[in-house]
Amino acid sequence: MIAFLRRGLFTVLALSLVLGANSVPIAAQSQENSRYAAIVIDAATGEVLFARNADSRRYPASLTKMMTLYLTFEALSQGKANVNDVLTISPRAASQPPSKLGLAAGQTITLDNAMRATAVRSANDMALAIGEHIGGSEARFTNMMTLKAEQLGMTQTRYFTANGLPDARQITSARDQAILARAIMRDFPQYYSYFGLHDWAYNGRNYRNTNGLLPTGRGYDGMKTGYTNASGYNLAASAVRDGRRLITIVLGGRSTASRNAHVAELMDTGFEVERRRAQGERIQIAQTFFEQRGFGVGGVSADAPIAYASVNDDEDGIGAESTAVAYTAAPPPAALPTRVAPAPSERAASQRAAATAQAIGQAAASSPTARAPHNVTASLNGAPSSAAVAPSTTPRRATPPPAREPARAAARTPAGRWAVQVGAFREEKVASDWLTELNRRFRTQFATAESNVQTAGDWYRSRFVGLTEAGAKTACEALAERRVTCMVIAPN
Repeated sequence: MIAFLRRGLFTVLALSLVLGANSVPIAAQSQENSRYAAIVIDAATGEVLFARNADSRRYPASLTKMMTLYLTFEALSQGKANVNDVLTISPRAASQPPSKLGLAAGQTITLDNAMRATAVRSANDMALAIGEHIGGSEARFTNMMTLKAEQLGMTQTRYFTANGLPDARQITSARDQAILARAIMRDFPQYYSYFGLHDWAYNGRNYRNTNGLLPTGRGYDGMKTGYTNASGYNLAASAVRDGRRLITIVLGGRSTASRNAHVAELMDTGFEVERRRAQGERIQIAQTFFEQRGFGVGGVSADAPIAYASVNDDEDGIGAESTAVAYTAAPPPAALPTRVAPAPSERAASQRAAATAQAIGQAAASSPTARAPHNVTASLNGAPSSAAVAPSTTPRRATPPPAREPARAAARTPAGRWAVQVGAFREEKVASDWLTELNRRFRTQFATAESNVQTAGDWYRSRFVGLTEAGAKTACEALAERRVTCMVIAPN
């Protein structure tokens, strides 16, 4: 009897192993990673067909630009702006990291082309330029963005940048992004086509939309991609089939290809639900229909902590300039500035505050535990190149100020091989002038550094070189405290 039971148990175990080896775990379809979130809704009724971690906080990345354009559409519809408005690119906008159009500070572009660059190219510089044009400054514009999010019912969303570059405070959810996508279609259908542009020609170049689903011929007509290392690969997509429109949001994808494929699968399943209902089949809970096909099943930590790391190349082009640069986000500062870009009448006062910046830098240098800099979440202070101290001013002096002698001697003997990049520009003079201005404002931090303009293709990178690792990080922290973009560059 015992032998019979043993043989039976062995048979059952063997059978289970065979079946297990030939079955695909349904949980594998749930995109098990701490950044994943998704939602599928019917655009007409607002019905949620599928949701997974839809209310968990996530980083929007360049999906931020959907709200940037929403407020632009609102200003256009209210007559507060015109598509033919001419935008002058500020130094802050020109300094934004890729993806960018790359206009230099002082150059101009129409609002229409800036919107196209934002929607098609996901241009960070143009999104910021639009924010400054509509709101007066990025700080005021992001306040407008957050207020509008609250008005639309986006309960998890807060904005601190106009373009979606990393900021630990800037959060959203998949449900909120679906609400925003639906609001754009509902409130400004006359402008929705910006999100469906397959390409855009400007200044002799043709730019292809970062949304790879648009040319697939499956009814996709928008909306926006996004990526940072912290967010993963995000996509807000909309498609129309058989007269029905669905909106799908996927956050935290592992790659462009896998994210696009997952969005397509969710869309196909959603349209299958709609088709079966139209044929008379009773599908009361669409979520169950999705889960029967393996979506949203499995253990995913909805609120696992997300750490910032290096920003890799992607379809938005973030980090495309240099794979050696690490963008690092930091916790929000204790006191946030109420203004970011000073008006022309305030620039004199801003220049007089240089001594305060030096004092802040000294305090940061003496801190035993320096926080990681905000880097790309901050923006350049906005002083135009004409406001910078001319490079030729100091050499004209007969005798250099004694206080500057040690700095010059140290510059001839670099303390280290680390560098701090403070911008990338299309014009060499702008890059040089910006280095001069920052060297004036942050003499203490860059006392042992050498100002250096490096050429990279069509770009001129403004860098302070010859720093130690600690010195570079401390200097970048001091700049970040003054809302100046910086990157710590490790030795090659």
